[in-house]
Amino acid sequence: MPLSLGQGSGDFGETSGRVQLYHMGIRNALGVLSADAFTQANPPIVTTAANVSTTLTGIAKTGVLSASVAFTRPDSGNGHHGGPVQVGAAYVAGQKPLGIFLNDAIGNAFENTPGVASGRGPYVSGQGSLGVQLWETQIQIGASTALTYAVGDSLYASVNGLLTNRIEDAYEWNVVGQNDPDFVTLMGVVKVAPDADNSLLVFDLRV
Repeated sequence: MPLSLGQGSGDFGETSGRVQLYHMGIRNALGVLSADAFTQANPPIVTTAANVSTTLTGIAKTGVLSASVAFTRPDSGNGHHGGPVQVGAAYVAGQKPLGIFLNDAIGNAFENTPGVASGRGPYVSGQGSLGVQLWETQIQIGASTALTYAVGDSLYASVNGLLTNRIEDAYEWNVVGQNDPDFVTLMGVVKVAPDADNSLLVFDLRV
């Protein structure tokens, strides 16, 4: 019987929302969530129906999501972080990926909502091995085409704040004057690709 890494069993690691923690890096609770971390749409930027990734199907919740990318947000304040934003039609320099959010910002109905109560949104950084239920399944910049993932692929933070293996879809790649690989943060390297037997994208974190 094939092993499904997406079963969320405690035998294979700790589950936090849409994140499976196999080998922990740092649970980073430094910094404050930007105001729009509680209100952003999902996806927040590229909303053309054909480009919306299938991993977002059925998610109507607003605010940053567990398994999405935490970005620095100097526009919101010193020490703030949140999801990606555009100003006008421009991607903003200075918004750099920090790690992977552990929790949805607004929590769940009938449960504690620590992000709302504290204004903080912990994220995983400092290496570690993770599995996530959210990633880009479609090209974001350009005509919609399905993406496939393979072991060894490099992962980047997409314009929508999800992981992608297409560098042209990386938020930092699309900042004016920064479309160079040297400007793009390597988020991780694929360890187990999602397929019919494995429901998670598993990777070694590199930030």
